[in-house]
Amino acid sequence: MTAVNPLAVLMPGFEGPELPEWVARRLREGMGGVCLFATNVESPEQLKELTAAIREANPRAVISIDEEGGDVSRLYQAQGSPFPGNALLGRLNDPAITRAVGAQVGWELREVGVNLTLAPDVDINTNVANPVIGVRSFGATPELVAAHGVAWTEGVQSTGVAANAKHFPGHGDTAQDSHVSLPTVDADLATLREREFAPFQAAIDAGVASLMSSHIMVPAIDAENPATFSHAILTELLRGEMGFDGAIVSDALDMVGASGEIGIPAAAARALAAGCDLLCIGTRNTDAQMGEIVAAIEAALEAGTLSGERLADASRRIGRLVDTTLEAPEVPAMVSHGVIPGLDTTALRAGFQMADAVAARLSQVTPGDVAWVRLEPAANIAVGPSPWGPFASGVTADAVVTPESGLGSWSPAPGQTVIVVGKDNHRHAWAREAIDALRQHDPVVVDMGWPDLTAPYADVATFGASRFVGQALIEVFA
Repeated sequence: MTAVNPLAVLMPGFEGPELPEWVARRLREGMGGVCLFATNVESPEQLKELTAAIREANPRAVISIDEEGGDVSRLYQAQGSPFPGNALLGRLNDPAITRAVGAQVGWELREVGVNLTLAPDVDINTNVANPVIGVRSFGATPELVAAHGVAWTEGVQSTGVAANAKHFPGHGDTAQDSHVSLPTVDADLATLREREFAPFQAAIDAGVASLMSSHIMVPAIDAENPATFSHAILTELLRGEMGFDGAIVSDALDMVGASGEIGIPAAAARALAAGCDLLCIGTRNTDAQMGEIVAAIEAALEAGTLSGERLADASRRIGRLVDTTLEAPEVPAMVSHGVIPGLDTTALRAGFQMADAVAARLSQVTPGDVAWVRLEPAANIAVGPSPWGPFASGVTADAVVTPESGLGSWSPAPGQTVIVVGKDNHRHAWAREAIDALRQHDPVVVDMGWPDLTAPYADVATFGASRFVGQALIEVFA
């Protein structure tokens, strides 16, 4: 058997809008691909030049990006996303619309030279305290998430862009963020089979090209290893029982849930041995890191903790993933950026949650009589800093509250209706305190995250905070 170049399974990230020399060199040497982030995107024209440079260095490179079509958007992170996002799509519950969103994302990625989107998120968001999934999920039931995960996958893959269902075996029932810790899902195996696994099985049956592992503990399956490092989860369960034959992509190995205790090189070797094929390394990676990872893989091969057959298998699966994207349809000449055929703000508002009494009150409000209060949480690591909600579409907040700063002495002008807008209001003590302090002004409270509808902090729930959703919210008051 010909030895496989360990670089073939690596997919690092890098800083800036131009291809660094070290990345180009590693690609020429056989590195499997790159993962693009907001720092790599300035405009469609620039991104197309960047991906062309990547392909010049390695014509078979995987060029991936985190474009989920909602709050998590790398194409539109600088402006705010023009797509609705998964939770609102689940609320609308029209698979044809979800399929159209996936297709729109796919065409826009194809146009700029990306061949793998790290989406859709098919986690079931069963925990309202979840700090990292939330509106990235299509819903809280396996049937809903499975139906829309399949529709989104079919839409994006119809354009020749590979999809990636994530985060296996399911990150929805956690109260921690694997970017900064190692979460645990304590459900028993029967519950996991009925709930968490179902959307992934549906995506597999629909032909999804790749799945992403998660850095979470699932003691019912493996009490010792996070999923990314678990042979029982990735090989015995996902490959053996569920029949997935595509590429397994690791979640970023620079996350604390993966490498916090052992470092990225050791994490890479362990992930490969467990069953991962394509290793997402992170964002600010370096040439020196790639050398350290290659050395760790070679050491694992020599020690026998990683077999040459496993490395060769990973390389073959990456090759098959690339093959699925090479014979792709032509991009339609009339693709309009950020426009979903058949979906406008009026249709989007049908997915909002709003009591009849609140709707009646808002129908009497005029835009000039509104005072906007913006509750600005720390940026979700998965989302990153990005304009959101109505504030991405020209609304200027009359007051801004952050975890570090309260309302102070601010109060509305006489006769103004106070509109308080936040994300996941119930999860943040500082946001709850600000809302409670404003009760004397009878505010209308908007939650653009995943609300706890049993708590008094969401008179209006939009189930997403993209720019598109923000435009729909503005029209509620118009």
